[in-house]
Amino acid sequence: MPEFFTVLPPDEALAQLFDHLSPTPHPESIPTADALDRVTFEAIHAPASLPAFDRSTMDGYAVRAPDTFGASQSLPAYLTVVGEVPMGRAPPFEVKAAQAALIHTGGMLPPGADSVVMIEVTQKARENEIEVLKAVAVGENVLKVGEDIAEGAEMLPAGHWLRAQDLGGLSALGFTQIKVARRPRVALLATGDEVVPPEVEAGPGQVRDVNSVSVAGQIARAGGIPLRRGIVGDDFDALKAAAESALAEADALVLSAGSSVSVRDVTADVVDGLGKPGVIVHGVAVKPGKPTILAVADGKPVFGLPGNPVSAMVIADLFVVPTVYRMQGCQTPPLRQSVKAKLTHNIASQAGRVDFIPARLVTRDGELWAEPVFGKSNQIFTLVFADGMVVVPRDVNGVSEGEAVEVRLF
Repeated sequence: MPEFFTVLPPDEALAQLFDHLSPTPHPESIPTADALDRVTFEAIHAPASLPAFDRSTMDGYAVRAPDTFGASQSLPAYLTVVGEVPMGRAPPFEVKAAQAALIHTGGMLPPGADSVVMIEVTQKARENEIEVLKAVAVGENVLKVGEDIAEGAEMLPAGHWLRAQDLGGLSALGFTQIKVARRPRVALLATGDEVVPPEVEAGPGQVRDVNSVSVAGQIARAGGIPLRRGIVGDDFDALKAAAESALAEADALVLSAGSSVSVRDVTADVVDGLGKPGVIVHGVAVKPGKPTILAVADGKPVFGLPGNPVSAMVIADLFVVPTVYRMQGCQTPPLRQSVKAKLTHNIASQAGRVDFIPARLVTRDGELWAEPVFGKSNQIFTLVFADGMVVVPRDVNGVSEGEAVEVRLF
């Protein structure tokens, strides 16, 4: 086991964790309509071209483009209207030279036609005859067969995080079921003699379990299945037994509290004994959340989060969430949304670590400002009252009022 509490930068710590993880996603088939935020298990190819027929992108007239060449308001082209394209059916006629057919957006181009003249540049000349006041090119205002996607083309790669538009594309090609990676089961175990369940009235010296619920939300949002496995006191044997039991029924384990260097904190020793290789990282160069444990137990990731709620959520966001995506084989996890804003107050920091400070976003004279919500890392409402976290890079000594900063949105 490496010497505990040698802090690493967060990106390096995550890389070391991933070097020891080779997750193998397992497939399951679910309705496409229920696949939002899931991860594709395998590449998906188009079984047919889309669109399957040439279709109009405008309301107008289907024509042969050469019949309109040279047309203008002063010298219009005259075309005979031979019919109206029915919606949802193939046209029962052909467009020949000097002819046109009334067509609506999405209608199937009739045989013989190669373009569509917008209705705005036409006018009725006489019964069954129109004037075309502007020429069109071949293919203009027409969506060609396969222009959206061609038959056999890869629609979505394996490991793709599914968005709303992806479900629409799948549905457009008739996919009512899709094979996705099974959601990883992540057990959560709170520790500490002072921690009681949320439904219990906290007595003197006691606090309710915040982390199991908040971190469970982060896991669920990343596609995992959180399994809350209760609270264990500061007892090595009891914690070891509870951790082994929880990990046996899950794909990963998260323990909160008991990760700092203290006589009472036994989490690191418990985690290191759960399986090989054991603890990989103990200590990350971030604030809050320095006393973090990252481990792998016989192929399963294990996390020791600090007990303070803000610290726990920061660390879960940095390490647990990316790991949950990785366990699903996700190659394209959703990008973390962030904005640039000016600081309303100075923020002190220390070079060599990354700081995360809760902040509200406010608009002043058309500019976006970040207003820090200062407080201790055990104050959950610093996050409740915030819109995101100001990120102070590890190579700076604080940020001054008025400077532009990155705010990672919740």
